[in-house]
Amino acid sequence: MSQSKPKKEFHVGRPNLPDKDKLLKRFTNVIDSGWITNDGPLVRELENKIANYLGVKHCICVCNATIGLELVQRALNLSGEVIIPSFTFIATANSLRWQKIDPVFCDVCLEDHLMDPDQIEALITPRTSGIMAVPIWGQACDYPALEKIAHRHNLKLIFDSAHAFGCKSGNRYIGGFGDAEVFSLHATKFFSTGEGGAITTNSDALAEKLKYMRNFGFDGYDKTKCLGTNAKMSEFAAAYGLAAFDNLENVLTQNKNIYRGYLEIFKDSPKIKFLEYDDANASNFHYIVARVNSSHRDQLVQSLHQNKVFVRKYFFPGCHRLEPYVSEEKYNLYSLLKTEKVSSEVIIFPNGKQVTNDDINYFKNIIINFFK
Repeated sequence: MSQSKPKKEFHVGRPNLPDKDKLLKRFTNVIDSGWITNDGPLVRELENKIANYLGVKHCICVCNATIGLELVQRALNLSGEVIIPSFTFIATANSLRWQKIDPVFCDVCLEDHLMDPDQIEALITPRTSGIMAVPIWGQACDYPALEKIAHRHNLKLIFDSAHAFGCKSGNRYIGGFGDAEVFSLHATKFFSTGEGGAITTNSDALAEKLKYMRNFGFDGYDKTKCLGTNAKMSEFAAAYGLAAFDNLENVLTQNKNIYRGYLEIFKDSPKIKFLEYDDANASNFHYIVARVNSSHRDQLVQSLHQNKVFVRKYFFPGCHRLEPYVSEEKYNLYSLLKTEKVSSEVIIFPNGKQVTNDDINYFKNIIINFFK
């Protein structure tokens, strides 16, 4: 089957930009107000909007999700070891190590790539202070199982929910589980502030502590209440987020249509299998996740790249196989066979406004030619 030359490049995570006029109006209001940062009115408006949307008591906006994870870990007094999946973005692990907490890597389930709750208890030691799960691709974790384990062992439970804004577990939005959740609002995400993050929690005490911690611990002028850092979100980032919020349903509809397009167009392609999201839980359909045999994966990625389809190999080769962990003897003793299998097979395809069904057919033709 022949294929024409690509007319454009396709990228995973290309930003879904807000309406330009709405965005510029928001930016103009920031400039006219002269309030650029320091818990400004737009940050507070965005926090209220996110909290109401997700159905949680508190949202604390921060400069990025990695800092958000670190704030939560400090606020909950985590120490020693925290159990996480290895099949995740490196920031999940590094946020812990940055604070001299040792990540303990857990294997995943092959069918959904989520951390396997059945593997967790064997990893708990006297040094374990928490579990940090990841609703990867925005999929709901097994929250009852995780909460039961955390309660039984008196562990803190937090979620790196970077992928999961707008996703649900049953009829409940992800955001109110465990002690706290942290969302990425980076430019590549379903909902974005350009660069930023959001912490959500139903704990009044934790929310109050986090608000002090993100602003150097200040409690009014010339008075500090606790140890803190500079994790504030700027008014410009909040303005971007508020403009993007107005377009959230349109982005969701586009994502869902493109996701369905991939499933339909590739339904008769035995060499490649797309992850299908659970009908019982609502997804943001932001991640188009496929798996191919590991013996072909890297070469197929190269072929797609040569045709300007810049698919990605998430999250290869797993955190335990990246620095600084791969150089440490204890991490080389890990046997995470499912993590290594999934990371050697996964390909993430482009989504969003950049993609049409004609483009998906073009991607399919490249793959058909590759396997001839």
